[in-house]
Amino acid sequence: MEFKTLRNIENSFRQIRLYAIVFALLCAGITGYGVWHSYRFAEQQRQKIYVLDNGKSLMLALAQDASINRPVEAREHVRRFHELFFTLAPDKNAIESNMKRAFNLADKSAFDYYKDLSEKGYYNRIISGNVQQRIEIDSVSCSFETYPYTARTYAKQFIIRSSYVTKRSLISSCYLVNSVRSDNNPQGFNIEKFAVIENKDIEVIER
Repeated sequence: MEFKTLRNIENSFRQIRLYAIVFALLCAGITGYGVWHSYRFAEQQRQKIYVLDNGKSLMLALAQDASINRPVEAREHVRRFHELFFTLAPDKNAIESNMKRAFNLADKSAFDYYKDLSEKGYYNRIISGNVQQRIEIDSVSCSFETYPYTARTYAKQFIIRSSYVTKRSLISSCYLVNSVRSDNNPQGFNIEKFAVIENKDIEVIER
């Protein structure tokens, strides 16, 4: 009888020990999941930025790696420069305003190209002939394999006169270097060694 009692006590200890181990593992699992979930939630919250709108209300913005959008920003930077540089009206102040804004996006090579055209009387002919000039960007290809980055622009240039429109093929190349973002340069790039590779008439359209 005494032996049977001892065996029952030993079995009870084993069961209690098993239950204790299972309970400890369950607690450890719950604790680990809670810590992991808390860390994940904290990481998600760090990706959110709350911005005051004129000190009145909160707007939610999501943070992300700035390098993800650099190719898009690079193409937009080159596109914007070409739109400013090659869109001309027969007005001296309008031309100078566009050129000033374009020069904020590029180095001296853009100014040198502008100066060369100016010395040849190109802008004077635009003004005296009441000529409009606009550009349509077909594509901008950028290579980010090496730094400074290389970019090439393919576009159509339209020189609009009262009686006809001259359509030109325009191909240019440049290098892109990282720069400081500002109101005048929101993409944070600077164009270097800007050069026009091709600028030739492809069609004349009567109006």
